[in-house]
Amino acid sequence: MAGEHAEAPQTAGRTIRSWARFYDAASWLLSLGRAPAVRKMTVEMAAAAPGESVLDVGCGTGSLAIALKAKVGASGEVRAIDASPEMIELARRKAVRGRVEAGFQTALMEELPFSEARFDLVVSSFMLHHLPEDVKRKGLAEVRRVLKPGGRFLAVDFGQTGTSVIGHLLSVLGHSHGHASLAALLPVMEAAGFTEVETGVTKYRSVAYLRGQTPL
Repeated sequence: MAGEHAEAPQTAGRTIRSWARFYDAASWLLSLGRAPAVRKMTVEMAAAAPGESVLDVGCGTGSLAIALKAKVGASGEVRAIDASPEMIELARRKAVRGRVEAGFQTALMEELPFSEARFDLVVSSFMLHHLPEDVKRKGLAEVRRVLKPGGRFLAVDFGQTGTSVIGHLLSVLGHSHGHASLAALLPVMEAAGFTEVETGVTKYRSVAYLRGQTPL
């Protein structure tokens, strides 16, 4: 694979590299075949509008970013980052195959390579659980920095898994990182300057959401 030996940026978070090419299949297994439906729900919750600029943080193989590009249209823009060069390579290939114009680059949530007030919407899908608490704090502060006034942030991630079957699958597939409830990030979001912060569960078991927006 091109980029297989590319250097990844240093981070305390977990980075999927050696089995990146199997990530889509593993996600299908982990979600019991519901990954496409969960992604569709995430797109609906994000409510991206034509002409908006969107950033996907921790984009993996690019499926969510590609779906969001269809929502913002030709007048909109989608950029996406991931700490894994292998994931970015897969995402670029997927976008080329689908003739989708979206920008993918290797970068960290805690060091976003974008200017202030750059995006209308930032999304994160099943990525926050890879990060230790201090990196989450830095990452959410960075998200706040790159959002425009009135910009929105949406994260969809695993809820409390405990000793459930999905919790064991997470450990087997390398997802476990001392994951805590998204509700624990509510004060972190507020401290970063987000307003209307809320979290809750979705219609899918073990899948939760966290969202907020920046002041106008």
